[in-house]
Amino acid sequence: MNDLNKKEYEASLKSIETENKIDRIFYRPLGFRIAKMLRNTGVTPNMVTILSIFVGVGAGYMFYFDNIIYTICGILLLIFANILDCVDGQLARLTGIKSAIGRILDGFAGDLWFASIYIGFSLRLMNEYGTPWFFALAVLSGISHLVQANITDYYKTLHLFFLSKEKGAEFQTHDQVIANYAKMKPGIDKFFFFFYKGYTLMQENVTPVLQRLLSSLRSQYQDDIPESIRLNFRKKSRDLMRYIDLLTFNGRTIVMFIVVLTGEVWAYFLYEIIVLNVVLAISIRKHEKMCLSFL
Repeated sequence: MNDLNKKEYEASLKSIETENKIDRIFYRPLGFRIAKMLRNTGVTPNMVTILSIFVGVGAGYMFYFDNIIYTICGILLLIFANILDCVDGQLARLTGIKSAIGRILDGFAGDLWFASIYIGFSLRLMNEYGTPWFFALAVLSGISHLVQANITDYYKTLHLFFLSKEKGAEFQTHDQVIANYAKMKPGIDKFFFFFYKGYTLMQENVTPVLQRLLSSLRSQYQDDIPESIRLNFRKKSRDLMRYIDLLTFNGRTIVMFIVVLTGEVWAYFLYEIIVLNVVLAISIRKHEKMCLSFL
């Protein structure tokens, strides 16, 4: 990649600091090439996001079958869905076509992928063991996934907030979301923002020390947080990324792919409900302790 392409590639990312190794090596470079091909075609980021929903949901259908060919197809579909998830964001930054609803829709797409997978796993296990109780595990996994994805997205967006005003433009408080919601006319955008209110409320409720820190910084500096504080916060935040990365698409799908290839799909529910929730609790505790050090 020459210098010009490298600069353009990095401009297509939210920030290289928040990308994990697999994304930097595989998903983001591939997404960048596809986004470059699409940027003058009239294809919008939201079109790509909607396509990713159909592709990702198809993975759940494939995982329903206890067959190696279907399993491999499901893995490939989920990988392709995540490539498209990269494309939509990178295309938005290359073309300047950005919207708040696009970001919300992007997160909603991933939730639908995994909801489909949990349903596929449950139906498969019900056929195998003759009991519908696996749907209870699917529901618990789905709730766990929503909370994990919510907090992971919050921490990554927070990191961007401390990177620069421009990069952190997507970081919104619950009060800001409520104010935006009140101004919106009835329609699909307002529908999605209704659920986004609860999304941001959860983020703030589970991070009380962080909220104290942000309130303190706003009262002292308004929008002009000193660069020394920004740098120090990002340095400490990067040290926690190894925990947070386990809760991302790459962190969870490495285990998922192993589980579906071995045929023991019930094990993924336990991984989601037990292991990843423990990782989430540790991540929140460490992040709150880090924020306390600034107070």
